[in-house]
Amino acid sequence: MFSAATLRTRLRSLNPLKRVPAERAPESGTKLSHSQENAASESGDSFSMSAVNLEGFLAELDALRKEVDGKLGQEDLDHLAKMERWGRTASAIGWGLAWFPNPISPVALAIGRTSRWITMHHVGHKGYDKVPGVRPERTSRVFAKGWRRMLDWPDWMVPEAWNFEHNILHHGATGEERDPDLVERNVEWIHKSDMSQAKRYLMLAGLAVSWKFTYYAPNTLRVLTHKHLIKQSSETTPPVPRKDLWLKCYLPYGAINFIAIPALFAPLGPFAVASALFNSVVAEAIENVHTFAIIGPNHSGDDMYRFTTRPKNRAESYVRQIIGSVNYQTGSEAPEWARNIVDILQGYLNYQIEHHIWADLPMLRYQELQPKVKALCAKYGVPYVQENVFARVKKMSDIVVGNTTMRVLDGEKAERAPLSNDGLAAAAE
Repeated sequence: MFSAATLRTRLRSLNPLKRVPAERAPESGTKLSHSQENAASESGDSFSMSAVNLEGFLAELDALRKEVDGKLGQEDLDHLAKMERWGRTASAIGWGLAWFPNPISPVALAIGRTSRWITMHHVGHKGYDKVPGVRPERTSRVFAKGWRRMLDWPDWMVPEAWNFEHNILHHGATGEERDPDLVERNVEWIHKSDMSQAKRYLMLAGLAVSWKFTYYAPNTLRVLTHKHLIKQSSETTPPVPRKDLWLKCYLPYGAINFIAIPALFAPLGPFAVASALFNSVVAEAIENVHTFAIIGPNHSGDDMYRFTTRPKNRAESYVRQIIGSVNYQTGSEAPEWARNIVDILQGYLNYQIEHHIWADLPMLRYQELQPKVKALCAKYGVPYVQENVFARVKKMSDIVVGNTTMRVLDGEKAERAPLSNDGLAAAAE
């Protein structure tokens, strides 16, 4: 069996296509038929970048962006405020019921914590920086910076470390060996080991319930601490000192959620304090599993691509972001009353394709852009994968335990190739 220490040690060491013919393709924004949706979403090993009219595809994507930029305004700010209100309300309900063991409290607390991450994700990406009338504290220049960290985003991760690891390294090299969040490479030590399938799934479960503090906290801080080595294209970076990890990540978050707030229940007696602590710990496990389920599958599965080279231009970069990302069911396809509910429960990561094309947009705009981008992909023969989140968790799990492998785009042509040993060697160090 594996231990929590083993899991932490391993994680810290991470360093044929059916196309819609162009002449019969729908215009951008047109609702696709069932057969057209299949053509747009089913990708295959025969995909070739040279078969795509990159210039035309880029021109139409740029036109969509220009159209959306002209609409940015108060509606986006009101939507952000609504998402934050929902999150704060969930947190208030969770702590308000935390004085005795019950299922509502931890679930509500978990939703509240996830909602703060959603805000950080989009604000940190400069999604609201250019919206007319935005308050400074909802821009990337101010949000969660300095003393505002514990006010805006009290999480396991240092905000600057998250922004560097995710916004710059991950988005700038999605699916490449330089991508710090390339799932298949990061877990090679699991599916290339001699562990039984049962133990592999146990490792996966252990990661899911703990990944924010066993994976994200140490790894985001590591890449920020050694930014200079990464800029020098260093292949390996040493782990951060445990003292830094505890002082900057574990103690600030733990002191608030597992000590200070539960201690406020002292007037109600020891049982209330213990119950508040218990509900907070359970909420942490729920939030970890929830975020793992909506984040982990975004770029993993046997229908997703990895890349061995850098993109040649912006058009090729967009195509790679699309074929290396997956959408879940989206609010843009749901009834009006359910749109925001569908999207917030999935962290707005159900628009991962559109987000990876334009990371610096307000989350509301992805609802508008998603059907248009999907139609454009069908028109130009670019694989657009969309599937419900539960099916994607299954596909990610198959990658983690070694049941399947991802596709590899080597230059311009896709093929099914065996994984390199680079990730395994790194994990074994």
